Amino acid sequence: MYNLALNTAERTVDAGTAALLVNLAPLIVVLLAGVLLGEGLPRSLLIGAPVSFGGVALIAAAGERHATAGGVLMGVAAAFLYAGCTLLQKRLLERVDAASLTFLGAVAGALALLPWAPQLIGQAARAPLGATLAVVYLGVFPTAIAFSTWAYVLRRMSAGQTAATTYAVPAVAIVLSWLLLGEAPTAVMLVGGALCLLGVHLTRRR
Repeated sequence: MYNLALNTAERTVDAGTAALLVNLAPLIVVLLAGVLLGEGLPRSLLIGAPVSFGGVALIAAAGERHATAGGVLMGVAAAFLYAGCTLLQKRLLERVDAASLTFLGAVAGALALLPWAPQLIGQAARAPLGATLAVVYLGVFPTAIAFSTWAYVLRRMSAGQTAATTYAVPAVAIVLSWLLLGEAPTAVMLVGGALCLLGVHLTRRR
């Protein structure tokens, strides 16, 4: 449901706005984990997470703006689904190991999408090899490996700290797009990336 909501949102909103909306999720996790999971609300998280979110906002502001109301709503829905999933995972990881939980999640997702299998087969047969390999890459690295390592970390850290750490992603994305795609960042984006990293650093302080 999270991926469906995010992909639907990105059809009608720009990438920066989508990233901004989805990055509401760590803030939601910090607050709900503090209340529902008994993690409390450490000052480091209450300061660091908003600082990082401010960095995301700066990065998002540097791009082109176009969004529909429906797209924004779907982006917010994706953020709440992301947060809810993190809280549920944290509870399940008390009884299930990271690899098993990731595998079961993948199986559940595959079963939910079975009605679209005929459409997948037809489109995969017509798709260029490069597109097919790109989808395989997305399935292996940012999905299977990333979610497995995410669950491994989530089992050993608080949900709030784990979620806040993902604010390092925009800063890493800026560097990778610069190195691999030749997309030179603007000064605003660099400041935003620095704020993201500063916020993550603050969340790690005692």
